[in-house]
Parts: sequence; structure tokens; C-alpha cells
Amino acid sequence: MKKYLPVMLLAGTVIIIQLLTLITGKGFLLTQLTMSTWYVIAALGLCMVMGYAGQISLGQAGFFAIGGYTTAVLSTIDFSARTGTSVFSFFDSLGLLLTRQTIYGDTVIYLSPWAALIAAILIAGLTAWGLGVPVLKLRGHYLGMATMGFGIIVNRIVVGTKIFGEADGISNVPPFKMFPGFEISGKVGFRVGNYYFAWLVVIIALILLINLINSRAGRALKALHGSEDAADAMGVNTARCKTAVFIIGAVLAAVAGFFMTHYNGGIGPSESSVIKSVRYVSIVAVGGMANIWGTLIMGMLLNFLSLRGVFGHFDDAVFGIILVLMMMFMPDGFIRKEVFYSIKTLFRGKK
Repeated sequence: MKKYLPVMLLAGTVIIIQLLTLITGKGFLLTQLTMSTWYVIAALGLCMVMGYAGQISLGQAGFFAIGGYTTAVLSTIDFSARTGTSVFSFFDSLGLLLTRQTIYGDTVIYLSPWAALIAAILIAGLTAWGLGVPVLKLRGHYLGMATMGFGIIVNRIVVGTKIFGEADGISNVPPFKMFPGFEISGKVGFRVGNYYFAWLVVIIALILLINLINSRAGRALKALHGSEDAADAMGVNTARCKTAVFIIGAVLAAVAGFFMTHYNGGIGPSESSVIKSVRYVSIVAVGGMANIWGTLIMGMLLNFLSLRGVFGHFDDAVFGIILVLMMMFMPDGFIRKEVFYSIKTLFRGKK
């Protein structure tokens, strides 16, 4: 039960923040907080890949885009012109077709986002497996270059393919109506509900990751991060461990991209850019390579400041500078026990 205490503290903090925005009349901040939360989920997945599997990945934004573009495409296809076809009959028999009214009063039949969510998870997982099996045999900067190449491929595909909206991306993605009275969308009326739902997904992800880290598989991952050769000599199936963690990180990113796309009502090619992947790496680096709580805290802080426009035109440069400084002076991250112990000792010494 002790290992879940930070999760309970986090839940209390989430509630307090929402109440403070209500009391101060700054409810609009929940929009950026919710978006930051979805980005943090992708960062948590990368934290597992880098911190526990010891693998450098510059393709996390690609998996985020896979989740977002999968639901954007499937949710905006109008099946009205396909009535009577075998495809229409198949989806209709499963109850996966929904209807909505456009702003012009036309009726559109589209695929349920639930089906798109399953498709996004499967596509991301299979892609991660297909990429991970050969690529994760590489080490160091070779692995980084290979995963960066994957990210570039995804970005070029979405920019150059008409079905993905090319450089304009895909807009008019319908809200995800999860159950009566609630939907994933950026509408003001659902602002508080979306804030809490995003954090619910984070808490579920944290519980799953905490259980994984403290399991036998988690101990194998820690051994793998310490020394791959030593772990292999002790009987750890390093190839399977690395691939499994890579798939977990990809699925978390795809889920985050899925919900972010419905929340924003669209997605653009910038979400798949290499610089986005660099931002995720920067967050993990400053939060601590094997510290999911540090990644959570710094991910929320940096993403929130970025979305509020604090960094201005130097937004991407700030994340690049953070990454360089962390690698030079604090390769294990800023938020770790040793740092807080040193600060505590420093203040005690001044007394």
C-alpha cells in the first residue's frame, strides 16, 4: 500500500488545483493543464524506454501521431455514401457506426471512436514490435538515429499523404462521446470533466507502471539498464524485455495522441516532428531517466509553460538547451533523491 501513497497524494493535488482555478476564476487554465496531461502520458512511456530499458528513442512523437491520425482519419470518414456495401454492413452489425449533424445541417455517419481507439493501440503496438525487433539490437547513438529515422518517416508520410490532410492536418474531428453527459472535447462545458478524466488516465498508467517496476520483470529491467551484458549473463531475456517496454511506451504515446486529437478537434503534422520527440527526451532527461515521478512533474511544468506561451518564439530552443545542460551537468536528471539531499545539506550547513 505504501507504494501507492504518492498516487493518492497526486489525486489530492489534482483536486486542489481544480478548486483553486474555480476559486480564483481562472478555469481557463484547465485547458492547458489537460493538454499538458496528455503530453505527460507520452513522456511517461518514453521514461520507461529510456530509464528502465536503457534505450534512446527519438521516435516517440511518431507513435503519438499514429494514435492521433488513426482516430482523425477513421472518425472523419463519411459512411453515408457507403450504405449497402459490405464494409458498411459489417461495422453497422457491430454497432460501430454513429451519426452526427454538421454545421450545415447534413447528417454524417462515422465510425465510433471506440473502434478507432482499438485500431490506434493495435497499429502502434504492431509498429513498435516491427520496428523494435531489428532496431533495438542497436546501441547508443545508432539506436537514436534509427528511431529518429522512424519519426522522420512518419512525419513525411502525414505531410505528403492526402488522406492525412498533408501540411494542413485533419480538422473537424468529432468529440468522443464516452457515455451520456460526457465527451472528450475542448468545449467549455466539459472542461472540468476532461481535466479529471485526463488525470484518471494518468493515474491508471502510473499504477500499471509502478506494478511493472516492482515486479520480477521490473527488476529485470533495472538490471538491463545497469548493464545489458550482465543482465544477459544472468539469464534475462534482454531482447524480449527491450521490445516489450518499447511497445508499452508506443501504446502510451498512441493513447495520448488519440485523446489529444479528440480534445483539440484535430491534429497537425507538427505533432509528429522530430523536435516533438526531442521535447519528450528533454522532459525525461530533466525529470530523471528512471524516475516516473520526476518525468510527471517536469512534464507538467514545462508543457504548461510552453502552452501558455511563456517561452515565446524560443519554445523549441528552450527544450534543446535543457537537454544539452542536463546531459552535460546532470545526466541522471534534476529530480532525484541525491539532489534534494544535497540542497538539504547545503541549507543545514548555512545554519
